[in-house]
Amino acid sequence: MKVYRISALIERDMRKFLRSPAQMMASMVFPLLQLVVLGYAFGGHIKGVTVAFVDQDHTAESREVRKMIDGITTGPETFKIREYDSLPRAIDDLKFGFVRGVISIPQDFSRRVYQGDRPRIALAEDNTDQFITNEVLERVQQMVDQMNAPAVTPRLASQVELDPVEMYPYIEYIKYLLAGSVALSIFVIAMIGGGITFIDDKARGLHEGYLLTPIQKSELVLGLLGAGTVKGIMAGTTLAITGALISGVTALWNPIELFYLMVVIAVASAAMISMMFLFMVRVDDPLVPRAIFGVLNTLLFFPSGAVYPIAAFPPWLRWISVIDPFTYTVHALRNITLKGTGIEGIYMDVLALAGFAILMIGGCIALFKRQI
Repeated sequence: MKVYRISALIERDMRKFLRSPAQMMASMVFPLLQLVVLGYAFGGHIKGVTVAFVDQDHTAESREVRKMIDGITTGPETFKIREYDSLPRAIDDLKFGFVRGVISIPQDFSRRVYQGDRPRIALAEDNTDQFITNEVLERVQQMVDQMNAPAVTPRLASQVELDPVEMYPYIEYIKYLLAGSVALSIFVIAMIGGGITFIDDKARGLHEGYLLTPIQKSELVLGLLGAGTVKGIMAGTTLAITGALISGVTALWNPIELFYLMVVIAVASAAMISMMFLFMVRVDDPLVPRAIFGVLNTLLFFPSGAVYPIAAFPPWLRWISVIDPFTYTVHALRNITLKGTGIEGIYMDVLALAGFAILMIGGCIALFKRQI
């Protein structure tokens, strides 16, 4: 064994490493960033969940309940209240995802209080997200327990009971994760097609052959993005159908919902492939996409709410979810696979993904180098 040969190999690898700032960034700074993101993405207290409140009684007793709810909004801040005059309209907004629960005071609430006839408060839950549902239910149940607790001066003349109403059948966690898994499969294809393959083709000189032809820069970019989008659609659809069979999701067997699924997967594929292409359009080192694959996965997948609700994140992490295409993909896919909401529950996400894709494609065309 020759020590000088070993030292020469070490020196060569170190020189190569030091000449690649992007690789240094990926191997040193990004792991620290990943630690911070993962540390805050899990285990946080859910805050700011929008809950509808419908007072159908309009009495002093119902206003007392409203004061108790105000104590939750200003104390633990688990949820914020949105007033509704109509219970059906509140339920519709619950189905479409604009609120995550509906607290309703029935018309006979005060009468039952004075008659001691088990007065009730209704809580309709969007139980497709068990984390948020359990947190909201726990806070409301605590409020009810406080009403029923003995005191020197009872708040109400009779004890109040809470009637939870789940809008959907029990949602297993594997069904909850399906939307995130589909989005992740699209991202993997985008990372390979928009990053690794693109740079490898440049390294092999394949793009030089393209650039020698009369093809325009925009045509070349759109052609590459189009191929990646088709691959994303194939991967996302395959995983969605396979995952639905494994997890028992039945909403996809409706032809209309299946069509909406294809629309979401298509725009999500275009958004993610164009995003990865923009990241790599000026990169020449084939090691860079491989080095940052895990980092991008962490920065995009976990803040999206795929495995834990965004409502539990700190404010700075919520801002990442706002600009993250994963967030809109997961939300739309979850509305389709778990709720079957139709176009009402996905159109905002589709528009956001389409706008994001257009912005990324414009950046790709602007930054792509036409010369060899």
